[in-house]
Amino acid sequence: MSAQQASPFGIDIRGLTHRYGAKTALDEVSFSIRRGSFCALLGPNGAGKSTLFALMTRLFVANQGHIKIGGVDLAEQPRRALARMGVVFQQPTLDLDLTVQQNMHYYAALQGISRKRATTRIAETLKRLDMDERASEKVRALNGGHRRRMEIARALLHEPQVLLLDEPTVGLDTRTRQAITQHVHDLVQDTGLTVLWATHLTDEVRADDQLVVLHEGRVVADGVCAVIRGKETLNDAFARLTGQSKARNA
Repeated sequence: MSAQQASPFGIDIRGLTHRYGAKTALDEVSFSIRRGSFCALLGPNGAGKSTLFALMTRLFVANQGHIKIGGVDLAEQPRRALARMGVVFQQPTLDLDLTVQQNMHYYAALQGISRKRATTRIAETLKRLDMDERASEKVRALNGGHRRRMEIARALLHEPQVLLLDEPTVGLDTRTRQAITQHVHDLVQDTGLTVLWATHLTDEVRADDQLVVLHEGRVVADGVCAVIRGKETLNDAFARLTGQSKARNA
């Protein structure tokens, strides 16, 4: 058995550091997510979440440290590692004048998926995200929640092992955010997908989720959410870990 096959982690990050000139955006960031797990990356705006996602998707190359996706080192085998990932970025990347199905087929073609296979995968992923009845609708006609579900379905077309979501519910109402969070948790349970969900909203994190708290470019907590928060609410624990409680009391 190879080291990649033997790795129990969908995501394994070690000593990741990145600077923009004199500014350190990430400082020795290390954490791992077991295969088939949901991990919430919680941090205030400016904590370094977007920089981390940029490094994981090779938009930037880290100054130092290692990222492994499904046991594959991103620096050594970038194409192979990236092929194991699906990504939902914070900003939508949909063609509003195409239908849901047309957008999906276009993305599938970019991924090198055959037309026949794409048709099957599109039907499967849209159904899983409760979007199959909207396949022929133009994206422009969809509400924000349905557009996000479609982007998640699109990110799963090539059957990745890992799904990254960067603030995927920004601008959505509470009910829609809860529904999308539930859908992604269901994907983890049903398919064994490994998920890294970046957010600054504590109500999107469940008690049994793995929780990584990022503050000023450093990991200040990593473990099961219920353990990290203890007897506090997650809001209070988050405020304490990121120094916001001191600011409130000042």
